[in-house]
Amino acid sequence: MNRRPCLLLVLLLALAGPVGAAVAPPIADVMAGEFALQQGDLKAAARYYLLAAQVSPDAGVAERATRVAVLADEPAMAGRALARWRTLAPESLPMRAASLSLALRLGEQESAMEEVRTLLDSAGDEGFQVLLAVLSQARGDEAVIARAVMREVAQESLLPPSLSAWLQFAGMARRLDDRVLSDQIVESGLARFPEDPRARLLAASRLREAGKHEAAREALFALRDSGDLPPELRRPAAGELARLGEFSAAAAILAEGPQDEGTYGQRAGWLLAGDDSAGLLALYREVEALAAAPSPQRRLLLGHLAEALERWQDAERWYGGVARGAGHDLAMLRRARALDQLERVQDALDTLNELQADVSADGERRRDSYLYESELLERRGRMAEAQAALDAGLEVFEDDPVLLYGRAMLHERGDRIDAALADLRRIIDENPADAQALNAYGYTLADRGGRYAEALPYLERAYALAPDSAPVIDSLGWVSYRLGREARALELLQQAWAKL
Repeated sequence: MNRRPCLLLVLLLALAGPVGAAVAPPIADVMAGEFALQQGDLKAAARYYLLAAQVSPDAGVAERATRVAVLADEPAMAGRALARWRTLAPESLPMRAASLSLALRLGEQESAMEEVRTLLDSAGDEGFQVLLAVLSQARGDEAVIARAVMREVAQESLLPPSLSAWLQFAGMARRLDDRVLSDQIVESGLARFPEDPRARLLAASRLREAGKHEAAREALFALRDSGDLPPELRRPAAGELARLGEFSAAAAILAEGPQDEGTYGQRAGWLLAGDDSAGLLALYREVEALAAAPSPQRRLLLGHLAEALERWQDAERWYGGVARGAGHDLAMLRRARALDQLERVQDALDTLNELQADVSADGERRRDSYLYESELLERRGRMAEAQAALDAGLEVFEDDPVLLYGRAMLHERGDRIDAALADLRRIIDENPADAQALNAYGYTLADRGGRYAEALPYLERAYALAPDSAPVIDSLGWVSYRLGREARALELLQQAWAKL
């Protein structure tokens, strides 16, 4: 005889609660509702759960009934279940969220506003966060009512008294495609909370965007020196300083507080951009002192810092210690550069050849190893071997535009003009929108062949594709001059000079 208890009986007992409870839950209706849900019959599930909610003292049953009715798109039943939920748990924030959500769905703006006022009046910041969560779910017709509700909230000055809340609300207005309201809230927030660090940072950002760089710089330094910059604003404040070219100051702000791989890397990048050797050395020593056995990612960072400081032996050591896995291929490529700088040429070539032979290595790193091998050999006058390296790369990465361009430039420097033009032509035939190849092709035609009229269309195309490129503008200006178009040439050459 099977002595296992019936599954249905176990479920019924579990739902029934302790013996002697004052009111037994409506087990039959709850079970019928669950079975209907499992069968995909949402309307039946909503009916059964509403029956259960109407007699159960458990607010959880009323909540479940409300959610099932909403899911079934039965607003009338949802309203009745919600009323029962409100009776059983009048202070419940989930209940108020459901009530607001249902009002938005039904297009009942006045009911929605009543719920919003209650939320913001009685639940404070918690209620505000509930409001944002509900608004974030509004779509279609609901979003129309949500935007109207947001406007009423702003007009009635119901927002919490903090700039953070105002900015969150402005962000929600923007997500709901009400940019006018969003901008109004931001402006009002900045005026109301002018000393809030967020307001000061945003004001500095706006000054920068308006081209008032000196005023923005002064505002950012004043905020930094005030001691009021909270930890969560350090990164955006540092970013603003970096955009103004204050790289060392940006790195110094980011150095405050806890550090991770991201902050170390960002600081290194800014110090490199600012050519701050003293800052780089301090960062190198800081990171070096952190652990006796640094992770591969940290070894890479230490290698980069050592390179920037031209501490080539240190760089070679750090890169050589990066184990197989993430970052290993890059480390091999950078190690070859350090070995090259140390005049350990054969070791550098062996490292590059090892990377080239590793078919599991990152394709871009393998390709770049052929480029670097060619460069290393060319610098030492080993021209035939330099070309052989690029030829070998193109056997592996057929018609790769980077390798073709590198070989074209090698041919050009070796006075093999037809070969250079042929490689550039292959790039252009494959990608007619390659501005770099178009510029090189046109310039080579003109400079090495005196074929100015033939070069002009290629340079015009390059200019159309890359109108801000100083080399492209310069090439077009020079060829225009040689063709007698002096006014156009002067205009272009002035543009190119301004971009240098």
